Amino acid sequence: MQHYLFVHFRETTSPEGEQVHFALSRDGFTWQSLNDGKPVLWAYYGDRGVRDMTVVRDRHTGKFHIFATDLSLSYGMRDKYRHSWHLACTQGSKCLAHWVSDDLVHWSEEEMVRVGDEDCGCVWAPDIIYDAAQDDYVLHWSSCHRENGYGPMGIYYNRTRDFVHFTPPQCLYRKPEGMGGCIDSAMYEENGRYYLFVKSDKNPNRVMLLTGDTVTGPFRTVRAFDESMESVQEGVYEAPTAVRLDDGRWALFIDYYGVQGAGQGYVPFIADSLASGVFTRSDQAFSFPYGFKHGTILTITEEEYQRMLQRNWQDVPDGRWK
Repeated sequence: MQHYLFVHFRETTSPEGEQVHFALSRDGFTWQSLNDGKPVLWAYYGDRGVRDMTVVRDRHTGKFHIFATDLSLSYGMRDKYRHSWHLACTQGSKCLAHWVSDDLVHWSEEEMVRVGDEDCGCVWAPDIIYDAAQDDYVLHWSSCHRENGYGPMGIYYNRTRDFVHFTPPQCLYRKPEGMGGCIDSAMYEENGRYYLFVKSDKNPNRVMLLTGDTVTGPFRTVRAFDESMESVQEGVYEAPTAVRLDDGRWALFIDYYGVQGAGQGYVPFIADSLASGVFTRSDQAFSFPYGFKHGTILTITEEEYQRMLQRNWQDVPDGRWK
């Protein structure tokens, strides 16, 4: 029986929110935070704050990797970006924050991994998927780009086999001209097809689901998903992330940001399959200790679950920038 690790951040106005937080679940429905809801990993480099985490188990080595957006609203938005989202998007970090572990409880110090090139703006919201066709990993992320004058954002990717060397960035998906941009990609495989969730900023202004025959597309829209999301308010949800549950169903979480502060966090949906595209909102079936923000879920074993649960996370150093 599989268990689950949710790697995420928290929506707070203080620096400890923009760090790496862990939560565990036995069934994918009821979640408990580790370290009493405090960070388990701190960002010491770059903007000294991280958001939009993703986690993956490397099937070649068994190691675990976390990547995150190198961006601090607590520090950088006040200072480096002068409260300007435009400056953050166009002049922000071309690196991702990266941590590695052999066992999920002992982690390397943060390192900065450059994945964007000089034509990219800030590199946002990484996600990772294994590509069986090439026996490597596709690390995909959001950015504005010189090719359209740093206008609407698109999804770009690098390939890696060792999480040390990365290919130059290429475009994975961009909406047609005039249809707006997209961010927050999350991709999954089901029965040999690939399904790509993205947050669209218009036409529609909500999460979309795309599908393709290969990891790198081309992708087409899953219309049934659009129809199942018609009752979801536009302009207040982002950061889709999903996991296949033990019973074969899929749980999709989309991040509600329609209010300020602690009212933000993930809202759950359930579907029998990605291919169906039909997701049903299921708030009552899930329990969270607080509003998890933009993260990713990793399936783990009973042994890994117990190891993380029993670890004394309170010995994690307080990494606040003082």
